[in-house]
Amino acid sequence: MPGTSVSRLAPPAFAGGAGVLIVLIGALAVGGPTTVDGSPVAAAATTAAAPSGAAIAAAPPPSLPTSATPPPAAPTTEVPATSAPPAEPPAQPPAQRPGTVRLTNGGTAALVRQELAADATLPVPASLGEATWWGADLNGGAGAMVLAGHVNWKGKIGPFSELWDSRVGDPVTVVGADGTTRRFTVSKIDTVAKEALPGRAEELFGQTGPHRLVLVTCGGRWVGGHDGYESNRVVTALPA
Repeated sequence: MPGTSVSRLAPPAFAGGAGVLIVLIGALAVGGPTTVDGSPVAAAATTAAAPSGAAIAAAPPPSLPTSATPPPAAPTTEVPATSAPPAEPPAQPPAQRPGTVRLTNGGTAALVRQELAADATLPVPASLGEATWWGADLNGGAGAMVLAGHVNWKGKIGPFSELWDSRVGDPVTVVGADGTTRRFTVSKIDTVAKEALPGRAEELFGQTGPHRLVLVTCGGRWVGGHDGYESNRVVTALPA
């Protein structure tokens, strides 16, 4: 809800804009004929005449050249393996302060208790970091505990902008002024045109039925005037 315009949220009806909607072998050696001084040596050897009856000994075959002795292998240096440093544990969110609501992604707003004005409207929060609280108590046995907050304010995004990314099953935590902690789980998400909201006020914000947390902000298309944005985001959460 940009600027300083004042809009109001009213069970059973909302009036005014509450903000904008605003994340992988070897090698084979082939031998040729044996050579001496560069000339080939015949395969058959010539023998001298021998006396009769004497055994003729075959000439020994010529020696083949031997291959050169390979050079010694270069010494190797082993590099000791190093282990990866241990992963750091994820940072823990700061402790939630009393009198606040914390949404799923960490957005936090201070609770400001309000009652309906004479015209049955509920004033919207005075700042980005506040959430107007109307209806059932934190420890109530029945009815809706309604928290309304800005989606943006004077060019800055508000914590209740998270409601536009909410999913069923998301956690929400409320800590009372006395330190009492209550955890809720999102059970239903509605986007309601502002002109249709009065007809669903009792369903969404009524003080009968099971105890529940109802989070409200604005968003959608900017239409200006008294409404600001055309829609309300209404997120209902049940006790966990």
